[in-house]
Amino acid sequence: MALSTVHLMRHGEVHNPEGVLYGRLPGFTLSDRGRAMADRVAEVLHAGGHDIRAVLASPLQRAQETAAPIARTFGVPLGTDHRLVEAENDFEGLAVNAHRLRLAHPRYWVRYLNPLRPSWGEPYEAQVTRVTGAVRAALDLVPDGGEVLAVSHQLPIWVTRLFLERRPLAHDPRHRQCALASLTTLTFDGRRLVALTYWEPAADLLPGTGR
Repeated sequence: MALSTVHLMRHGEVHNPEGVLYGRLPGFTLSDRGRAMADRVAEVLHAGGHDIRAVLASPLQRAQETAAPIARTFGVPLGTDHRLVEAENDFEGLAVNAHRLRLAHPRYWVRYLNPLRPSWGEPYEAQVTRVTGAVRAALDLVPDGGEVLAVSHQLPIWVTRLFLERRPLAHDPRHRQCALASLTTLTFDGRRLVALTYWEPAADLLPGTGR
């Protein structure tokens, strides 16, 4: 049986000068750098001879904008799968990057009771369930082999990887390996996962790399 591949791609950089934890809020678009990241991934995949037969994305604007140039490059329609959406988060809308001490306010303490779930948002298990469901649906799009690219968000991708690698879902966010515009690539023989790799086609465009 031919091998099939699903690339779980994190969206590119978002224009967010206020440092808002935007979560599922509408209206957050890619920055100029984020658009360059999406274009770069499309270029690298095409130049590398990848066989992208379908492109899917979370319904959020930043994911749709990231997926669009890849769909155009490979001449396929852009599909939407709501299971790829960002994780729910009770702190959505707070400017946490600029005002981290806000999170220490007593009104939020109840949210920290169970970090293993976590108690401040969508359970990790629920994220894994929906993303693995999206992966199975993506495989149905390439029954004879080929590649599907699915644009999602950091946390859902990361906990899905932890699940597939049989690691605990609870983790330190600082240790996630899921950079902007990165690809967590799942290779299947039929429905059996035979390889999981991670790569960053737009690594030189990441913040802090001089571009």
